[in-house]
Amino acid sequence: MHVEPIRWRGDALELLDQRLLPREMKYVPCHDAHEVAAAIRDMIVRGAPAIGVSAAFGLALAAKRGDDLQQAADELRASRPTAVNLMWAIDRMLAARGDLTEEAIAIFDEDVAACRRIGRYGAELLGGTATVLTHCNAGALATAGYGTALGVIRAAVESGKKIAVFADETRPYLQGARLTAWELKQENIDVTLITDSMAGHFFQQGKFDAVVVGADRIAANGDTANKIGTYTVAVLAKAHGVPFYIAAPLSTIDVRCPTGAQIPIEERSANEVAEIGGVRIAPEGISVRHPAFDVTPASFITAIITDRGVLRAPFEEAIRSVFHV
Repeated sequence: MHVEPIRWRGDALELLDQRLLPREMKYVPCHDAHEVAAAIRDMIVRGAPAIGVSAAFGLALAAKRGDDLQQAADELRASRPTAVNLMWAIDRMLAARGDLTEEAIAIFDEDVAACRRIGRYGAELLGGTATVLTHCNAGALATAGYGTALGVIRAAVESGKKIAVFADETRPYLQGARLTAWELKQENIDVTLITDSMAGHFFQQGKFDAVVVGADRIAANGDTANKIGTYTVAVLAKAHGVPFYIAAPLSTIDVRCPTGAQIPIEERSANEVAEIGGVRIAPEGISVRHPAFDVTPASFITAIITDRGVLRAPFEEAIRSVFHV
């Protein structure tokens, strides 16, 4: 099954409501930038590349309606602060000289092509038979299509390699359980679901040959923000000598951000931690913290797989080289 998270209809943007998966497939139509911003903020669409593509179409809708583009851009920027692809796409749209709909479609098409290149580069890093751990969802659902971390897995399988995937559930939003496991099952890729707290056990058993995850922002020195819990997995990988790979397009690298310390970390609703499926699991009246992302230091990262090739340490030098700065 071809997973299609974003559909452009000319006068509306249709977004697959990822809050309902895997129980229900339903598309939410967005007719203006305000509705797109709400869809991003409310997690109807999520994943750094997908958020950027959606924002581009949001500005295309604003242009079609004759709305104030700067006001629309400001609202879209405020919808999710950590994913830099959002800011990148908005800046590109505002700088475009031609038709904004054509520019948004170009961003969409380029994202799919970039993910396929990431997949090809990353597949070469995996053995003929490998078991891969992934965290959160960095698949077709998180992009315009094909995926970054799952793009690596897809490309490896397409090349004939025998790949098994362990997906941790990724509390509190359960992107691994709800989205990654569902997406891989659609394509008959071997997937096993575990809770986040089980990862250490399987590392200890020597189960994993590699870890491949996506990214929401990569600093100029290689420090990487990704879904909360990624740092924990990186520490386990380093302790057990397992390669830890980041898969992301160049648009996820923020060369204006020197280190991970400058990456803004979004704090989301306490209810997403204290409830599961709308059912309260924690006592009323307690304090709850919900940072949606954490930062993995560059020293824990084996390589960053981009659409322009595989970057290795020293990452600051590799990133400067690829951006020609």
